[in-house]
Amino acid sequence: MKNVLIIALTTSILSGQQEPFPTAGSIERLDPALDQLIAPESKIEVIASGFTWSEGPVWDKKNDRLLFSDVPENTVYQWSLKNGVSVFLKPSGHTGPSEYGGEPGSNGLTFDHEGRLLLCEHGDRRVSKITKDGGGKITLADKFEGKRFNSPNDLCVHSSGIIFFTDPPYGLPKKENDPRREIDAFGVYRIALDGQVSMVVPDLKRPNGVTLSHDGKTLFVAQSHKTEAWIMSYPVDEAGQVGKGNLFFNATELAKSSAGLPDGLKTDQNGNVWCTGPGGVLIISPDGKLLGRILTGHRTANCAWGGDGTTLYLTADYYIMRIQTLTKGSNF
Repeated sequence: MKNVLIIALTTSILSGQQEPFPTAGSIERLDPALDQLIAPESKIEVIASGFTWSEGPVWDKKNDRLLFSDVPENTVYQWSLKNGVSVFLKPSGHTGPSEYGGEPGSNGLTFDHEGRLLLCEHGDRRVSKITKDGGGKITLADKFEGKRFNSPNDLCVHSSGIIFFTDPPYGLPKKENDPRREIDAFGVYRIALDGQVSMVVPDLKRPNGVTLSHDGKTLFVAQSHKTEAWIMSYPVDEAGQVGKGNLFFNATELAKSSAGLPDGLKTDQNGNVWCTGPGGVLIISPDGKLLGRILTGHRTANCAWGGDGTTLYLTADYYIMRIQTLTKGSNF
């Protein structure tokens, strides 16, 4: 029955069908404070499907569309209410002449302060940007101390223009055991305004999603590690320097009973953290209390604020979903 649903949705969405969309999943309310963030009548809508593994969503304000990666298919897609789904960029993360494992494409996407699209590329093992005229890509970083990255995964941009990104092994064909590995650590990195690359977090086992608080003073990093399923927080000063980390939320117990690990995350203007993880999306207060979950019914990789900043878009396995909220995305 699931395969029939996927085919039906793909056919209708790609042909440009507009609302109403099918709904799925449910909202788990663990604290009354969640009612201030998600209205009781809110539904999880399925707006597109048929992908292999969707990831890295970002809202393109200028063109009123969602961009997202399909990592195994080496493709970035675009979706809009008016036009449905179409290919935006292919290849997106591996440009070599031969096959490159099961996850060769781009993963995390974001925009810099000049509106240029930034990409974490698995296959080419770099962070890149598309030029403002769309005429090509520029490599922002592909090495640390002369050694190639593993597979840059997710990224965010500080108000100063400094870029933070994570570098786990997931994009390497043989993951952590790949002979291509050149860096022992799975680090969190900083690209300074002059292009200099530094490792700001060296001691996480599987750093994955990364984002900043609304005021830019805290860097959040999700760790996708079964026995240490954590969301970490790190103080950030005005110059973009990162301090010592603290455990913000421990999802290890949740991961024992629900599919998924902490992955992509975003913050809202009130300081709440919205992190994909066990069951779907965890909604966590500024003081680290779990308020509830968006239960998608599928492994959910990442999320992004879109529209007017109050709609949360989700990449959930072969689906693209969205839910209307009562808050607004950070820095939107």
